[in-house]
Amino acid sequence: MNGFRIILVALVLLLNLVGASPAWADPPKLTGTPEYAEVTQAIANLIQAKASPEESDLTPVEIEQKLGALNLQKYILETASHYSQCRNSTGSTIAVFAHKAKKAPQSPSVLYYLANGEITEDEWSCDGVYLPTGTKLAGLSEVTEPTVAQFVSGTRLNATVNAQGELEFNLAPSKFAKSSDGVLPIPDLTVATIQASLPNAPIED
Repeated sequence: MNGFRIILVALVLLLNLVGASPAWADPPKLTGTPEYAEVTQAIANLIQAKASPEESDLTPVEIEQKLGALNLQKYILETASHYSQCRNSTGSTIAVFAHKAKKAPQSPSVLYYLANGEITEDEWSCDGVYLPTGTKLAGLSEVTEPTVAQFVSGTRLNATVNAQGELEFNLAPSKFAKSSDGVLPIPDLTVATIQASLPNAPIED
């Protein structure tokens, strides 16, 4: 009888373990964030501009381009399985802003150095990539002051360098933050300083 009870208890415990979803498996809920509301409102504004092009400062082509970018951001926010992650495929160390989104979603974003070939930890949110003055970014003019390229939450970012030596992202930034904006504590660092810094970003094992 005692043996039967032991087996029964073991089975109950096993079923509980199988049925329980581990905390790390829960996808982030990004559709209730201010960022999602901002994206959906921007889409609504562009749809209105598309309906009345004569009242908009944008051309029809610009409206369509912006709508395409915003709809992609909306899709990422709705379907993300992880917080934003940054992968460094540039060949050298880069600087990124990140915070521990899993346990402290409101914690401030801090500057870290991410080594080549590494990807940030999935319980952290990689909020943007630091662009020092003089950075050549594919498709855009040269960066004239310290800037952070920011990406919508849930983005799986990959930073590379193209044949022209320009920094390139697999997804377009959602916005750019400058030190004068006061959004992030953006320092004034050189490319040489970043590349010589000891990597300290939280990364996947």
